[in-house]
Amino acid sequence: MIATTLSIAGNEARRIFTSPLAWTVLGVVAAISGYIFVMLLLSLQADPMALSDYMGVSDYISAGVFGFATLLFLLVMPLMTMRLFAEERKTGTITLLLSAPVSTTQIVLGKFLGLTVFMLGLVLILMLMPASLAFSTDLDYGRLAAGVLGMLLMLLAFGAAGLFVSTLTREPTIAAVTGFGLLLMLWLLDVLAYQDVPLAQVFRHLSLIGHYDNLRRGIFDTADIAYYLLFTGTFLWAAVQRLDIERS
Repeated sequence: MIATTLSIAGNEARRIFTSPLAWTVLGVVAAISGYIFVMLLLSLQADPMALSDYMGVSDYISAGVFGFATLLFLLVMPLMTMRLFAEERKTGTITLLLSAPVSTTQIVLGKFLGLTVFMLGLVLILMLMPASLAFSTDLDYGRLAAGVLGMLLMLLAFGAAGLFVSTLTREPTIAAVTGFGLLLMLWLLDVLAYQDVPLAQVFRHLSLIGHYDNLRRGIFDTADIAYYLLFTGTFLWAAVQRLDIERS
């Protein structure tokens, strides 16, 4: 089972990285994040007192870069997940895929692991920026590691939700728009969490961004880890159920 899943993952990763879209997304994320990184350094040089609310240079820089990354992920992840199953259905290859002697769980996990390889590339690009400051200042590696972990977990959650949406339609564009709408709705839960509205505490616990902000600030809480793992697992399970219905 593991070998088959890894084989599907390898094929999906190759398909992603032979696509111009993947390299365009990586390039755009690197360019925008690099611009934010440089602007933060320049603002710190112009106003050293900006560090008053932070523990150090690395915290100030990583907080800014990782915080802005949430917006980038919200925009680009639906583009990367829209093709996972919607394009297979549109081209008719979904029939061959579902008729293969592999389980639906292997198919879903394989495609998700292939996507994870791309997500690791995104994380690496963003991690290298604050990590480059190690040559000129003392980094808080624990806080940096917590932020990187939070970024990866949030990407996995975004990817699982987008993968599930991709199983619902045969049009990649519709999958992208719907996936963006779903992630945006979950994003807005964080806004409601800090308003004087009923169930504000529930919204706080359900907020994707709220759990990420804790890790980004260096607050390592197993509840945040468990939330992302449960969220990711739930949407992967839902994708398996959706494909099982189509397969039967």
